[in-house]
Formats: sequence, structure tokens, C-alpha cells
Amino acid sequence: MKFVSPITEVKPTDDAEIGIIGGTGVYDPEMLQNRRELALSTPFGNPSDKIVLGELGGRRIAFINRHGHGHSIPPHMINNRANIWALKKLGVKRVLATGAVGSLKEIYMPGDIVIADQFIDFTKTRQYSFFNRDSVYHVSLADPFCSKLRMALERSAIALGMDVNCTGTYVCIEGPRFSTRAESRMYRNFGDVIGMTLVPECQLAREAELCYATINAITDYDVWAEKPVSAGEVAANMKKSVGKVKSLIMDAVSNIPAERNCACGQALKDAAA
Repeated sequence: MKFVSPITEVKPTDDAEIGIIGGTGVYDPEMLQNRRELALSTPFGNPSDKIVLGELGGRRIAFINRHGHGHSIPPHMINNRANIWALKKLGVKRVLATGAVGSLKEIYMPGDIVIADQFIDFTKTRQYSFFNRDSVYHVSLADPFCSKLRMALERSAIALGMDVNCTGTYVCIEGPRFSTRAESRMYRNFGDVIGMTLVPECQLAREAELCYATINAITDYDVWAEKPVSAGEVAANMKKSVGKVKSLIMDAVSNIPAERNCACGQALKDAAA
């Protein structure tokens, strides 16, 4: 797939190598040095927000706020295609994404961090592919997250002494509502954590041949437990975890190799119909 003809032309100086997609609670890219904003438009419309370009640990970073300014975009309305397209156009090869999730299992506790290794999709109405006409590609998502990126995150977690779950299945639901108790009990049979933003973001990253890994902060037990979750509880608990998420990202960036030696960059090689 050729990422050509953007509506907004990208200058040679507007380049980045690592993308960070900030989810609930991770709105401000203050971790970046020499920050500047870039407004892009793509063939799929506008991204969620202006992209902030900057530096972190000597690496060129592009940061985008998934939910837009003031958390104005609900999960089912995020323009994931525009977000991923914009990062690709800026030269990004790796993407670290953050998010808030609920726990489906007792051992995955609020306050923990989960680096998911699998997902199950229960979304319904989203734009799932760049290839909706003319070309057809069936990308493999048997292992949906880049093993090298996940390894970098795991090494950083160990170095920082963080209690991080380095595996876990993420159940993605449509949102913006939370689950019913019956739904939550069903999801417990399949997954470990539950959220609303992973899909199709991760599969679009694979179609764009980007490495992708997700860092999830557990904010609550989902409603299979006795107390129903509230948006206020999610926000309050996410606020407590933001520091850990940012520390993990800042350390992991230095662990990411300059050159890729994974299969993500050739995801379309044998995927054409």
C-alpha cells in the first residue's frame, strides 16, 4: 500500500520514528522536548487532534491524543484510519499506544499495567481497513502485537521495578456504554481486560506495516464484580496510573532498536487477495 497524496503535504523536517497514541488520562505530551504542533489532514479526514512532534531519549517522536482536545471524541467515533495514516506519513515505524481498561479477572487488579498479547473484537460499526475498494489485503493478526516492542516494554518494566502483566487478552467492545452484567460475565470466559479503543487501531497499524504495542492501565473491575463501574472511577484511577505509564514509555523508547528485525514491516507481502 502506498501512502500517497495526503491533503496536507508533509515537510522533510516533519519526520518521526516512534509514534505515541495517548489514551484516557495520557493527553499531554509534556514528556517530549522541543515540542511543536502539526495540523494534518488525510484522505480519510482529520486525525483526532494536532500531532505534537518532539524528542524523547534522542528519538524523534510523534504524539497524538486519541480522544482529541478535552476528551471530546468517544471511542466509537475515533477516526483511527486518519490517525494511523498521519503517523505513517510522518515516517513513524513503531507505535506505542496507551489506554484505560477494566479487569475481567481477580488477578488483574486496579492499578496494574497490562501489556496485552492478544485481543478479541466485539466492536460493531467501525472502519476496520484501509482496503475497502480496488485492492484487497487479508493481513495476518495471529499475533497482533509486535513481539519486539512488547519485549522492550517488558525489559523496561523489570528495570523500573514495576509490577506489570506482560501477557493478557484484551476484549474490545463498541462503547461508549459500559457492559451489562451478563455481557461482563460472558467476556470473562474469553479475556483478561476490557476496553473500547484497541480495535481497529491495532489492525490498521498492521495494515500500515507499523510495529504496534499497547500499554493498558487497569482502572476498575468490570461489572461482573458487585459494584458497577462509573466514568468518574475510571478517570480517578487512571490519574493514579498516569505516572507509571509515562515512566514505562520514557524508558522503553531507549530500548527500542534503531533498526527493525520483525515481520511487521512486511505485513502486506503475502496478504494480497
